[in-house]
Amino acid sequence: MKKKRIIYSMLFAIALGFGSHAQAQGLKVPVPSPQQKISQGFAISEIQIDYSRPSVKGRVIFGDLVPYGKVWRTGANSSTTISFGEDVKINGHDVKAGTYAIYTVPGPTEWKLSLYSDLKLGGNVNSYDTQNEVISIQLPVKKLADKIETFTIQINNLTDVSANISLAWENTSVSFNVNAEIDEDVMKSIEKAMKDNRPYGQAASYYLNNGKDLNQAYDWIQKAIDQAPYAFWHILSKAKIEKGLKKHEQAIETANLAKVKAAEAQSPDYVKMSETLIEECKAEIQKLPAKPIINTPKKKK
Repeated sequence: MKKKRIIYSMLFAIALGFGSHAQAQGLKVPVPSPQQKISQGFAISEIQIDYSRPSVKGRVIFGDLVPYGKVWRTGANSSTTISFGEDVKINGHDVKAGTYAIYTVPGPTEWKLSLYSDLKLGGNVNSYDTQNEVISIQLPVKKLADKIETFTIQINNLTDVSANISLAWENTSVSFNVNAEIDEDVMKSIEKAMKDNRPYGQAASYYLNNGKDLNQAYDWIQKAIDQAPYAFWHILSKAKIEKGLKKHEQAIETANLAKVKAAEAQSPDYVKMSETLIEECKAEIQKLPAKPIINTPKKKK
């Protein structure tokens, strides 16, 4: 009987052990450095960033946890990676489309930032090889008034062909510019499209936003409006083109029409943009010199 009790106790202990092990395996807790993926439409493709985000947690980061003058994985866990869907320039340096690891060497006033071809290095920075650097650039440090608790990478200041990427943690930030030289490809695409489906609105917007021939843009946007008279976004584009052509009074009239159409479609953003354009045109008109008053001499009877 005593032996049976011992056996039962052992079996219970084993079962309890297995149960605890299974519970531990299924336990979910917050990870110290959560992963973030960014996918940002850019130019005619996109930029993707994949990185882990450590937090300050009361520690001194730069110059202590992250030493000055030494290679840093620029995040936590696996390598921080950035992908470009097309050829770009980073601070003037050519970078082919593809995926690269980001490594940095922080300093008190300047960081070295490198795009690295080996994506599996991770935090094993003792094996870092400068021969794997695709580009290497120096970035000035910007001191922040407000502390950034969690390491943050952001893509800001987007235009059709440029963006700014910033890295910020604690009270430190650095940033670099990305430019896509796509104008030649886009112009060829527009030329081909105009022979086929004729996307007048898109072509006009590209011309407007990139300093192209505004008279051509004006012709195209009018055709886009003829195809879709309800399209308040095209009407507002027409007003912007008229403003660019210094036809301020016409731009005000067109923007007012865009405002009405946008209000009917319940699009407050376009109502606001139309109102802003109207005020900008009125301000430009006030800057113009007053027209001289010409007194015509009366004819003698």
